Amino acid sequence: MTEYKIAVIAGDGIGPEVIAEGVKVLNKTAELDGSFRFDFTYFPWGCEYYLKNGRMMAEDGMEQLAKFDAIYMGAAGFPGVPDHISLRDLLLVIRKGFDQYVNLRPVKLLKGAPCPLKDVKREDIDMIFIRENSEGEYAGDGSFEKVGTPEETAIQKGIFTRKGCERIMRYAFELARKEGKSVTSISKGNALNYSMVFWDKIFAEISAEYPDVETHSLLVDAAAMFMVKDPKRFQVVVTSNLFGDILTDLGAAISGGMGLAAGANLNPERKFPSMFEPIHGSAPDIAGKGIASPLASIWSAAQMLDFFGHEDWGRKVISSIEAVLVDGAPLTPDLGGAAHCEEIGNAVVQKLVSM
Repeated sequence: MTEYKIAVIAGDGIGPEVIAEGVKVLNKTAELDGSFRFDFTYFPWGCEYYLKNGRMMAEDGMEQLAKFDAIYMGAAGFPGVPDHISLRDLLLVIRKGFDQYVNLRPVKLLKGAPCPLKDVKREDIDMIFIRENSEGEYAGDGSFEKVGTPEETAIQKGIFTRKGCERIMRYAFELARKEGKSVTSISKGNALNYSMVFWDKIFAEISAEYPDVETHSLLVDAAAMFMVKDPKRFQVVVTSNLFGDILTDLGAAISGGMGLAAGANLNPERKFPSMFEPIHGSAPDIAGKGIASPLASIWSAAQMLDFFGHEDWGRKVISSIEAVLVDGAPLTPDLGGAAHCEEIGNAVVQKLVSM
């Protein structure tokens, strides 16, 4: 029997609540299959840990995590801890340290999920965002100049390397070729005359290596408009760290809400563990009330199953989520119901058993 060692960082706010339901679903898939199992180890890192210890994770945290096959993460962030610390000193440390350069975010309208757009069919919203996850605008390079003077200046540098651009674009093209889909690059080359001109140049070069794949290029503002007006034009989307972060939240808004927003941070070469997470944030205003939706964390668990080669179980988990949404009960308040988080996890498990 194959055993997968999973590091769990449940995090802050609603993180522990929703991750518990994802763990429940993963364990049920293993039980039903019988050829693999999960061994979960929990780490108490996050904002509460920071307030007690002055750091978001243990000093040797990366060395501890390196021993695992994957990381399952909740959410980081809580009042009293600046957002740039909760993000940069935990999530971004892991992404960069383990070279998780592929951020894979599905934007797909599931059966039964609500959509705010008029005259849009379910099949019209079915895209996958391939977001560069290790450099770009989130590289963390910059400076404060002339501090305390009227000319005080903040400089934030976006770092784009040929290696970083090429490998994320090739990942997108390989996925598109495998699935018979188009690739759309999203940039802002008309205004960002170094970084995005460089991105566009490399995209044109990589496109030439895949003459069988239909390609498109859009400016980010036009892409945001078309995601609302004509979402079916997008299939595989490749973009930078910042634009991918923003546009996938827009994608969540048109495909059921943030409660259905899942993400995977992949090191495709598997030299380091990859990380799977819901992307909705810690929602401290509803933490502890048991009303958060666990569907995004369960969807990210399905991504973990895909990564381990159990795509059949990944599909069954998504189908189980859809079955719960189609039934219309139980649902959490964000989807118009009054159910508790645990009820949703139990409902997904019941659907999974009946598959």
